[in-house]
This record gives sequence, C-alpha cells and structure tokens, in this order.
Amino acid sequence: MNAVVADFMKMLCRIVGEQIKVVDRPASDLWRVRADPGEIGRALMNLCLNARDSMPLGGTLTIQTKNVILDEAEAHQHNLAAGRYVELEVRDTGIGMDTETQTHIFEPFFTTKEIGGGTGLGLPTVLGIVGQSGGAIWCHSELGRGTRFNILLPATEASSEQDEPTTMSLADAPMGSAEVVLLVEDEDLVRRLAKNILEGRGYVVLEARNGREGISVSEEYQGKIDLLLTDVVMPELGGRELAEQLIAKSPDLKVLFVSGFTEDVILKEGVKGGAPFLQSLLRQAPLRTR
Repeated sequence: MNAVVADFMKMLCRIVGEQIKVVDRPASDLWRVRADPGEIGRALMNLCLNARDSMPLGGTLTIQTKNVILDEAEAHQHNLAAGRYVELEVRDTGIGMDTETQTHIFEPFFTTKEIGGGTGLGLPTVLGIVGQSGGAIWCHSELGRGTRFNILLPATEASSEQDEPTTMSLADAPMGSAEVVLLVEDEDLVRRLAKNILEGRGYVVLEARNGREGISVSEEYQGKIDLLLTDVVMPELGGRELAEQLIAKSPDLKVLFVSGFTEDVILKEGVKGGAPFLQSLLRQAPLRTR
C-alpha cells in the first residue's frame, strides 16, 4: 500500500494545487494486501479530488497508512471478520459535511456539487473498489472541521516476490508516432490529465469539452483524426451520438469510449458490449460500509 501511495503522491500536488499542503504518513513495516494497485490509486484519486473541492481556500490533505488488528467486536462494527487489516486514511481540513449528507454520500448520483460540477459517482466507485478487495470504508465529518475517510483492507500472508501485483507503468506504455487523437471530455481535470499523458507519449491531441465542441473541432481540423477518445455521458450530445456523426464522415475513424458511470447506464446510452470501452469498476460486489 505504501508503494501505491508513494507513486500516487508524485502527481497529487499538481492535482490539488499549491494552496493545499499534502502530508504523507506511511507506516513502517506495513502488512501487504491483495488488491489491484491501479484501482487503489483510482480510489485515492476520487477521495483526494473530493478533499480538494472541500478546501477552496486551501488547507491540509493527509494520507496515512497503518496496521490494524480487529477483535470480534471491532470487526462486527465494520461488518468484517476479526483479524489483521491495513488501514488507509485520507483526511482533509475542509468545510466538512453535516450528518444528513453523510448518510447519502455512497449513493450513486448523489452530489452536493453544482450542476456540472460532479456526477455523484466518485464515492460509490470507491465503495465498489473497496468491496471487491474484501474491505470496508467509513467516513467521519463535521461542519467546519474537515472530513476523514478510512479504508480497511484484509492483510495477506503473502511475502514472496511472485505474489507482488504486476502492473504496467506509464514508462512501459506504447509510444505514439504523432497519431492524432480527438479527446472529448467534459471534466476539465480528467481532460487535462489525459491530454498531458497522451502528448507525453508522442500523440497529437485535439481537445473538446463536449460533443458539440468535438464536432466543431473535427470540422476545423484539416488533417486526419486517427482516434476519437470520448466520454460517454455528456450534456447535449453524448459520446455515442458524437461517434456516429464522425464515423459517418470518416468511416476509418477508431473510437474508444471512456466513462466512470455504471455499466447499465452505459448500455442505456447505446454503447454496445462489443464497443471498445474503458469500463467502470462500479460492479455488483459485496460492498461494506460502517
């Protein structure tokens, strides 16, 4: 877990901004867990973005890990089995939440942000990731005194190198050769991050904030667009409709759909199962909250 957090910390300061102080408190001799490092990183991203948004005037964001042994009573409180766990804590000094809000934060599509400011799927996604790893998550918050999220994941007895999860780092990702990617994403942070990564790998990126803008950008660009990388659910013109319009003009255009929404929502949007799609982790898993 410490290795995942350390890797995530490399980009966290750029994401949350200079006005927020980031503190990393890794435990020494931390036990190991059996979980997908990429998905734990995704959970961290969602929690830290929420923390950032709760501190518009700045503050402190703390990420901490530690070993925990739950007895029967403590385990029952979290709907877990007694035993060894690794705890990941994300804490901010932001505006906090009242009790009523806290009862709804893990519900899909629930959000306290203004229209267009969020999908309400960030915390449900975190819940799904934690549930798939056999863990539990809970939240404690007070108005004006910040918010704390705690995640417990079962410790594993594995200790050999062959049990280490294998992931492909960005350095191992394929390099582009100036292929042109039309990136359409209505979340500014996600779009900027994707643009930076793609350009860093040698691709030429045309960006658009929504489907309508994607049509305009494609019409203004005089060259060939090799790939449409688009969010699925967007206001006014969704990714499926955008792809259909662009493919009608350029039949050879390749399309890759991306979304943080649940699979059933994606199907309702008309994206068929065979379409190239980076799928959400929000699945039917045994989810546990306090």
